[in-house]
Amino acid sequence: MKLMVFVFALLTAEAAFLPSSRAADSRYPNWPCVQPKVPEMSPAALWSGPSIADVGNSWQDDPKIRDLVVRLAARRTPLDAAQKAVNDFMAGVPAAEKQDKATKLFAGLFDSLNSERNEVMAGIERVARKEKDLADKIKSDVSALHEAQDKPDQDQAKVTELASQVEWSTRIFEDRRKTIRYVCEVPNTIERRVFSLARAIQQNMD
Repeated sequence: MKLMVFVFALLTAEAAFLPSSRAADSRYPNWPCVQPKVPEMSPAALWSGPSIADVGNSWQDDPKIRDLVVRLAARRTPLDAAQKAVNDFMAGVPAAEKQDKATKLFAGLFDSLNSERNEVMAGIERVARKEKDLADKIKSDVSALHEAQDKPDQDQAKVTELASQVEWSTRIFEDRRKTIRYVCEVPNTIERRVFSLARAIQQNMD
């Protein structure tokens, strides 16, 4: 009975978490995060320098910029170290080339982190769909467990099997829920990193 109370309490408490009821925007029914889903970052919202529309993949043709983008995009690189790396790189660029190099550097950084952000968001939605499916399975298994418990000729082995299955599924559900809450912060963290590094790049353009 303790297990059953726990399961029903968990499912009731988590009802608001499930995509079907939590999504504030009907366009994104599988988005489980408190943070609104913004499908794409906008370069104009992060960068006040020259447009990167025509840069394309040309930033990859410069080995120094390509290598620096990899270093800047890696979230394991502390932000202050990344900002210093921008300053050091731009300090070695001739004045006549600063705008071009800075624009390509931002374009590479934006492309890399925007792709990473998209992958993270797609992963969040995949896990959210699995959570919904798992919640449905738990409810079905709970019903089956009730039915097995209520039978006059109760099959204790079946009851034990179903109870264990419900308990295991509930633990997985809870672990995924905690993971999603953590990962939901990542898209915003990426946006803040792009914005901070964009400012560092722009400050070196003058």
